[in-house]
Amino acid sequence: MDTVSGWDVGERDEHGIVVRPALASDVPHIQRLIAPYVDRRILLGKENVALYGSIQQFRIAEGPDGVPIGCGALAVFWDDIAEVRTLALDPDWLHKRVGHRLLEGLEHDARALGVARIFCLTFEVSFFTKHHYLEIGESVVPPEVYAELVRSSDEGVAEFLDLARVKPNTLGNTRMLKLL
Repeated sequence: MDTVSGWDVGERDEHGIVVRPALASDVPHIQRLIAPYVDRRILLGKENVALYGSIQQFRIAEGPDGVPIGCGALAVFWDDIAEVRTLALDPDWLHKRVGHRLLEGLEHDARALGVARIFCLTFEVSFFTKHHYLEIGESVVPPEVYAELVRSSDEGVAEFLDLARVKPNTLGNTRMLKLL
């Protein structure tokens, strides 16, 4: 197995795809990958400074030619819950299990961090259902944790909490959760 800065990056699959931790040099590729989804209002756009600041949360799916073809991030909210966010694929690589490999890598990261639950806010309900995510209601944390989380400036945390200020960003999305 190869490593990137000491991280195990896994093996290439039958399509030559490998999922690995993101590098700072991947930010332009992440922007390229998310752009079509931002244009269609499926994902929120992110400034480069935000991507560089959270690069350690990302995994990259790399094609056989070494070019990134997918990305996804895991953001820990609290001691037992994290969010899958910014999951995006190059359209040419849809239906080739790239998204599945990315999600499995993010779930592996969550387990390694001791996270017991993973949240997502998505339009891709069938994709996440295949991975045992279930639709959820509003509150999945106790009131005392809610009181702590509401102090966060992270938009993803605000979306998780279903705060009124982010309602326009979440319209049409489904809130889903997986127990690890």
